[in-house]
This record gives sequence, C-alpha cells and structure tokens, in this order.
Amino acid sequence: MLNPRKIIEKMITNDAYSNWLGIEILNIKKGYCKLQMKISKKMTNGFLIAHGGICYSLADSALAFASNSNGKKALSIETTISYTKKVMINDVLTAETKELDLNNKKGFYSISISNQDSEKVASFKGTVYISDKTWN
Repeated sequence: MLNPRKIIEKMITNDAYSNWLGIEILNIKKGYCKLQMKISKKMTNGFLIAHGGICYSLADSALAFASNSNGKKALSIETTISYTKKVMINDVLTAETKELDLNNKKGFYSISISNQDSEKVASFKGTVYISDKTWN
C-alpha cells in the first residue's frame, strides 16, 4: 500500500478540475488533508463573489484526498455545506479536514474552510463509502 502523500499525488495528477482550481496540497497524512487555493475572477457569480460551487469543490477535494489517504479507495456518498461569509476575488481559502469516524465501509469527515484572515467561510460535512480496493 502506498503512503498517504503518494496516494494523493496519484489522485491529483488525474484530477483536471482540482488542477484547474489551482488547489495546492499543504499537508497530507492518514485521514487528514489541508488544501489551499486563490479565488480568481473566473470563479465569481453575477454578484462578483465566489460562486458557491467553488468553496464546495475545494471541500469536496479535501474530502476525497483525506478519505483516500487511509489506503483504500473511497467515494463520496453524501455531503452538505453551510456558508458563513462571502468569498471575494483574491481571497485565499484553506480547507482542513477532520476525520470524525471511520469503519470498514464508511468514513465521516468535517471540513472547515477559512480565508486568509482565518475567518471561517464555510463548514462542510461528508460521508464516504470505503471500498475493498487498495491504492498501489
């Protein structure tokens, strides 16, 4: 089985969307992931604030990387997000995961997203299905 960093490097290499978003991996360890990205004008909606899907996508990538870092292939089956502060052009967002529970078939995660001023902009929760397939 590969170590967590090797698994995530393998995943992000084929992840065109995370690469388009400009997601950077700050830290990876088993069951944990910390990512960062900068908001560009291309990511805004008609109000010139970040489209909600952008924060969601950052959190979804963090969920995927954290849950797969345990060595077994994991797939998202349920997610929710709550937005707490608007996100503007040039904001730098950081998503940090917390593994809440993990068993043979499911993993439960909380992801906090904050801006460059350490202000929380969103909270995300996700459940993943843990397959029998391992990363190698």
